[in-house]
Order: sequence, then C-alpha cells, then structure tokens
Amino acid sequence: MTESWADAAERIGADLHLELSGPGGRRAALIGALREAVRSGRLAPGTRLPPYRSLAADLGVARNTVADAYAELVAEGWLTARQGSGTRVAERAEAVRPAVRVAPRTRARGVRHDLRQGTPDASRFPRTAWQASYRRALQQAPNEVFGPGDPAGRIELREALAEYLARARGVRTEPGRIVVCSGFAHALRLLFGGGVLRGPLGVEAYGLGFHRELLAGAGVRTVPLPLDEHGARVDLLGRERAVLLTPAHQFPTGGPLHAARRSAVVDWARTRGGVVLEDDYDGEFRYDRKPVGALQGLDPERVVYIGSVSKSLSPALRLGWMVLPGHLVDQVLGVKGEREGWASVLDQLALADFLAAGSYDRHVRRMRQHYRGRRDRLTAALAAQAPHIEVTGVAAGLHAVLRLPPGTEPSAVKGAAWQGIALDGLAEFRHPETDMEPMDGLVVGYATPPEHAYAAALEALCGVLPAAPDGDGHHGGLGTGREGRRVG
Repeated sequence: MTESWADAAERIGADLHLELSGPGGRRAALIGALREAVRSGRLAPGTRLPPYRSLAADLGVARNTVADAYAELVAEGWLTARQGSGTRVAERAEAVRPAVRVAPRTRARGVRHDLRQGTPDASRFPRTAWQASYRRALQQAPNEVFGPGDPAGRIELREALAEYLARARGVRTEPGRIVVCSGFAHALRLLFGGGVLRGPLGVEAYGLGFHRELLAGAGVRTVPLPLDEHGARVDLLGRERAVLLTPAHQFPTGGPLHAARRSAVVDWARTRGGVVLEDDYDGEFRYDRKPVGALQGLDPERVVYIGSVSKSLSPALRLGWMVLPGHLVDQVLGVKGEREGWASVLDQLALADFLAAGSYDRHVRRMRQHYRGRRDRLTAALAAQAPHIEVTGVAAGLHAVLRLPPGTEPSAVKGAAWQGIALDGLAEFRHPETDMEPMDGLVVGYATPPEHAYAAALEALCGVLPAAPDGDGHHGGLGTGREGRRVG
C-alpha cells in the first residue's frame, strides 16, 4: 500500500512552508525558495531541514527533486550535510534581517525608581503554590474544559469565589450571580459597551482617567461627585442612572466611604431604580483599621460588585469577576456571547484550586505584612526627611498620597522625572469637569520597587519634595526636608 503524503509527514517530518513558483521547473523553484528562506532569516543558521521524503511528501514533488536541491545548496555553501546530523542551514549563511519596528515601552526610558501606583510586587508572585494549583487543575480537568467555555466562567471558580467573597469581603451571592471577566475594564465594557447599563453615570471627582475614556468611548456621560474627608458626596446624586464608587479605599485619595454615605447611596439606588458599581480593587490590603466589608452586602439587588486578582496576585493573569443583581445576569451573559474568549479556562481552574486550597488566603496575609512594612518605611522616611509633607491614604492599599502646598505639584512631578523617578501627580486623576477645588499631591506606589532598591527610591523621592516653607510662608522649591537642598 502506497503511503500518503500526510502519513509520511506525520511519521518522519517537521513542517516547512515553501512557495514553489517561477520558471525553470520544480527543482529550480525549490532551490530558489530555500535560498530566499535562508537569505531573509526565516531559516536561521543551524536550523535542521526536513528529510527528503518528508519535504517531498509535503510539497508533492519527487524525492529526488528534494535530494538534488539539497545537494546543490550544500555545494553552494547555503546548507551543510553530515551523516547522523541531517541537512542544516550553514552557520555562515548570512541572513538579511528585516527592519524591526520597536513598539513604545510601557515604562518610560531613564526610569531608575518606579513609584507608580497600580501594580503589586512582581517578585512576590507565589510561583510554587500557583504551579501546584495549576498542575492539579490540569490533571483533574474534565475533557469538556478543552472545548468551548461557559460565558459565565467555570463553575469551579464561581463556587470558590462565592465562598471566599462571602467569608472575606461580606459579599452576599451565589455562583449563578457571578460572571468571570478579564478585569475591571472588561467589566465596564460588558456593562456599558453592551448596553446593559446606560448613563449618565456618577463618578468620583478623582479616579482613573482610563476608565473615564473607556466610558466616553461607549457614549456614557460621567458626572463628577466632589470628595471630602468622608468620601464621595453621594448626597449630590440626582438623575444619574448609576454611580461608580471605590468605597473600601477611595482611589486615589484614600479612605473608606463613611457608613452613613454607604447607606445613603443604597437608598438612592432603591429610590431611583439605579445601580451602584463597587470597584473593590484592593480591599484585602488594610493595615491600621478594621476591615471594611463590601457595600454590596447592604443590597445585592442594587450593587454590582467588581473585583480581580490584578493587585492581590498579578495583572498578568487577566482574571476578574462581577457579582451581579439577579436581573442583570442574563443581560450580561447575552453581551458576553456564547463562548468564553476573555479569560483562560485553565487559569480559572487554577485560581479555583488556589482559593480552595487556602493558598490565596495565605498569600494575601503574607503580602499584607510585606506591604505594611513598605508603607511603614515610606512614612518613616518622610517623617525624618520631609516632616512638613502630609501623608494620607495609608491605612490600606498599595499607594499613598503626599499632600503638597498649593501650586507645587507641577514642579515636584517635573523634578521627579528629572531624577528618574516615575510617579503620578494628583492632577492626572482629576475629572476634567469637576468644580471641586484642586488638590496638589503626589500618588506614590510603594509595592513595585525591588527590595534591594527600595531605600534608594525613598531617598530619591524625599529629594524632590518641596522644601519646608520659610518664615514668610514661601516654599524653597525642590529640596530635602529641613535643609531645602536643591536637586535640579
């Protein structure tokens, strides 16, 4: 029985794509295609080529045609052939490399100290425990896992999340009300881009501009709510259809939403038939205060609770979740579609195991101590070198706000960039339409710098802060604490 080309390729060959075209017959076309593949760099020096039979079967040519082409290219120096090693691209064959367009860096060039908010300490990712969970999840996964997914997410993860969120965050839910997504931005796209919710949407006067841009792209008008020492002024809500809040730890200014306002915003939603969106972006990390439970626990039918692992584990996992009121579940799933195309099913199963095994709890407790130590070193450095700078928002989370004298934020941000320090000013987060009085300050993330470089990062930070005011109340520009030493 004659062996088919598919059988031959499966048995003895590796795939090699070649286009045979041009004058001179199949042999000449094959020689030209191989030369071009080497010349362009598609076949790198040392690459082993398929055996004669395999390539002949793939290309639909005679075996002798391939053998002759290989022999000629060996003679020309393009290929080498040795007994037991097969035919390979010659090491001295020089490729003409195509010009490569380098994509813009996500981190600015010249950054020596990264103090931007928003990312956890990547060096502390629990590799061993995660690998164990991933291995168990893969070994125990039913065959259906490798087919089309459930748009709601794997039931194993939704069950584990329902238990964890109820125990750790005071969320009232069941697996059928949880929809897995790839993070907070994906949740917003599903809710507003798909028309499940509509604007106008009340938002905090200070928040992530990326979220405002995403909402604007979906045609949603955002209405800024002023902030004070008790959080967002939810009493100013009017005809908005929904409101987006960070009640456990206002981003970026810090501090929880006052208990009276938590009750008030739920009452508003009930009266108006509206919805509260709760962004619980770093609720696990609190240091000097009692845990603040989820706002969702006050009324599961009026609050959409949104969380993710981007701060607790890593943004690279792209795993988040929405805990939805019952009447929104089918609408969200309708927008999401019939197939899960956003969050890896295997990652979902690994996270389910990670939660069920208690590894997530242990990791969060370890990181809570780690970040508290980072926070304490930041506040100690500021107390010693810049005692005139007020630090707020440090009772929880992964960042602090350094309040600056009015008018000094632009020069501090510029001075930080000059010294290779990456951080954000509060102005970056201010809603462009708010009439709230501007606040000068720096938003300093203390999770990202590697441990060996953290002390140097704090020293550099203190060096770019405005100096203490003189006797006339004037600030001496950039400097370090009491001395007011100029740094640039």
